[in-house]
Amino acid sequence: MKKKVKPKALFELNRSAATDESKLRELLELHKEAEESSWRILKIQSEFVSGFEFLQKYKGRSISIFGSARIGFGSNLYKQAILLAYKLAKDKFAVITGGGPGIMEAANRGAYEAGGESVGINIQLKTEQRINKFVKESHAFEHFFVRKVMLSFASIVYIFFPGGYGTLDELFEMLTLIQTDKIEPIPVVLVGKEFWTPLMEWIKNTVYTKNRAITKDDLNIMKVVADADEAYQYIKKMKIRI
Repeated sequence: MKKKVKPKALFELNRSAATDESKLRELLELHKEAEESSWRILKIQSEFVSGFEFLQKYKGRSISIFGSARIGFGSNLYKQAILLAYKLAKDKFAVITGGGPGIMEAANRGAYEAGGESVGINIQLKTEQRINKFVKESHAFEHFFVRKVMLSFASIVYIFFPGGYGTLDELFEMLTLIQTDKIEPIPVVLVGKEFWTPLMEWIKNTVYTKNRAITKDDLNIMKVVADADEAYQYIKKMKIRI
């Protein structure tokens, strides 16, 4: 005669089987996540390699220009960015931007109209690839932080026009890298005294004088100028050889 399985024992067997199946699913899920993470790491590594290879041809002769993406053609700042980039491109500097609209477009336009090298380091989005029509050569990145590193190590001079959080983020990233000796001291030029002077006063009075959160030398990392002409003359005085 067949031995009857008691209901309680049958329940235990089913529960054990369900537990084993659940553990197997968890292991498979962990393996899948690990595999995806490995591929993502390799993809990020590949972005860094291709990015540095792309920038290598501009090494020692490029200038990066940052600024708001929301400033239009009618703005004086837009025109100032065109003028400055035009002059720099005529002096054989490659002009590098984030490849987007606003100040970035103006800088690329100035370099383009001067017949110079107009470069865009842009970001890939799901719906579109935001790159302005004045970019001659470009390299696209999927990850924002990789693009940020590329922009931070791309040039021998960094110029900042007025902008929002993105521009300020790039500015303070650059100041931090210089302050902590992670990169060689590089000229950082802020164009537009009306916009930048209040920030400089806050850094001087609150950050330095009141709280001693930085040193006096840190105040000299950046140079505020009135307009494109003053920025250009300041850069010319450095006698950069390219």
